[in-house]
Amino acid sequence: MSHALGTGTRSVGSEPDHERLRVLICDDSAVIRTATARMLEADPDLQVVARARNGEEAVAAIRRGGIDVAVLDIEMPIMDGLTALPLMMQLDARLRVIVVSTLTTRGASAAMEALRRGASDCMPKPSSGEEKSFAQELITRVKGHGALRRRAPVRGTVTPVVVAPAVMAVPPPSPGAPVLAARPRSMGAQASILAIGSSTGGPQALAEVFRAFRRAPRIPLLLTQHMPPPFIPMLAEHLSRLGAVRAVVAAAGTVPQAGYAYLAPGGHHLVASAGAPPTLQLSDGPEEHFCRPAVDPMMRSLATIYGDRCIAAVLTGMGHDGGAGAAAIQAAGGYVLAQDAQSSVVWGMPGAVVERRAAHEVLPLPELARRLAELAGAS
Repeated sequence: MSHALGTGTRSVGSEPDHERLRVLICDDSAVIRTATARMLEADPDLQVVARARNGEEAVAAIRRGGIDVAVLDIEMPIMDGLTALPLMMQLDARLRVIVVSTLTTRGASAAMEALRRGASDCMPKPSSGEEKSFAQELITRVKGHGALRRRAPVRGTVTPVVVAPAVMAVPPPSPGAPVLAARPRSMGAQASILAIGSSTGGPQALAEVFRAFRRAPRIPLLLTQHMPPPFIPMLAEHLSRLGAVRAVVAAAGTVPQAGYAYLAPGGHHLVASAGAPPTLQLSDGPEEHFCRPAVDPMMRSLATIYGDRCIAAVLTGMGHDGGAGAAAIQAAGGYVLAQDAQSSVVWGMPGAVVERRAAHEVLPLPELARRLAELAGAS
């Protein structure tokens, strides 16, 4: 039977009396519930306050209130995760839900459907031997999403809840240091391509960007999202449903077309190759930042091929990928934007851009999405 420790009579949406983030784990496997709780409670900032065997018990736990983040399985008896998810969100619109699914095409499709139903993030279940890296990634995501929840205004109030800042893999610049690069004269007016890099929290950040595009952009988009290979075609399908941009998985030799977004496929860096016109190529080069695809190779190639005709944006993500590539685009005369710390799940990748003083604009995600649509001629 599921249990919620210390929830008492606290109402849905109310804040706990202490700073630790309160987590619900929902999985039909007792072994997985126990292992996940052990992973999370190894971090002193996290407290597992409820465990549920199925979606019905998860909904009941959310109804009792006091939960910041739910870690939700999809395939469960009685009520599955996809059925439970909108019910959980109806009870607490500020709830942050991280869906954990199997590393299969079916699992990836279900994860993208969960994003459409209100999930904040998705990640694959670990394979054998990956438990340590999975634990680190899950802790980072839970803390990042929990901080975002605590900062979101409580319904009916105008003052946001004051909490610690977002998880920052890169420290903010020292006081008085110039954060922004000097703006080029064109400010992207003559741009021929838009490149976006993202990682942790990226699927939902990309969704917000795509929703801001009210018409087909006048330039093509290139996207690198750190994600397991089976998830990337499903992400392309998910993004295509959101608005005026058609997202596809990039293929070698493609001439990028206006109105299309090309996603780097799993296991390959997406790069531009010189020609008349330039084409997209897939590189089997070494991993960068432990990733392939990585953002830096994509942006370096665009700096070389497009120079001052390139716009680049780095969204939420763990690590430093995209920092060097964005700096190369800035040095070549291109225009660079970064997501701000307060709206990022993890301010690692965009923080690396700011640390290098390569960003011309640092914006909250909603404003960044609108700005990218404007620069791409799609507002």
